[in-house]
Amino acid sequence: MDINEEIRTRLFALEDKEYGDFNAKLIPNISRDSVIGVRSPELKKLAKEYRKADMNGFLTALPHRYLEENYIHAQLINLMNGYDICISAVKCFLPYIDNWETCDSLAPKALAKNRPELLKNIREWLLSGHTYTVRFAVGCLMRYFLGDDFDVQYAEMAASVRSEEYYVNMMTAWYFATALAKNYNEVLPFIEQHRLDKWTHNKAVQKAIESYRITPEQKEYLRTLKLR
Repeated sequence: MDINEEIRTRLFALEDKEYGDFNAKLIPNISRDSVIGVRSPELKKLAKEYRKADMNGFLTALPHRYLEENYIHAQLINLMNGYDICISAVKCFLPYIDNWETCDSLAPKALAKNRPELLKNIREWLLSGHTYTVRFAVGCLMRYFLGDDFDVQYAEMAASVRSEEYYVNMMTAWYFATALAKNYNEVLPFIEQHRLDKWTHNKAVQKAIESYRITPEQKEYLRTLKLR
């Protein structure tokens, strides 16, 4: 039994059909048949078990058939330590990501080890035209370039994104809501000056107002910035 058959067999041994029904409804753009129904703690446990094994046969067997296989793939990348090997694996995987859950589960800490090189890749990904590559790029700006690592140029990069895709615009809104929580004074002008499209602007304001990291005074002001 090769590694792909082995992992698939183990996934089906953990199948929870009711959970599969529930999870599939959260990801409407993929078919129910592509969801086995395995909870994320079990998937993370499985990925950790395989992290030191020779997984090349699995990591190169793209596209995967099942959502859970994609989740394990993302977790294996998350567990990689070196920047070079990690970024290489990310680049190979990104074109095959077809849903928000897989995209958002890909969050390797190793990418923070070389932020200048990561920024070059983010700029390329933002122009890719692939929904989940763009979503991942904006997510990287949110994950690795806020707080003490913030520069206004990074918010400029996120604000430059224009898309008809819901999952791209939602991530951009999430970015600006998080950026307001972490770098309020620097990011507020992007909202005041209406630098985002109307839907993304209003969603960013909404998510910021819902955040416990935004002060009551800030929330009160943000409410006045909603676009009608």
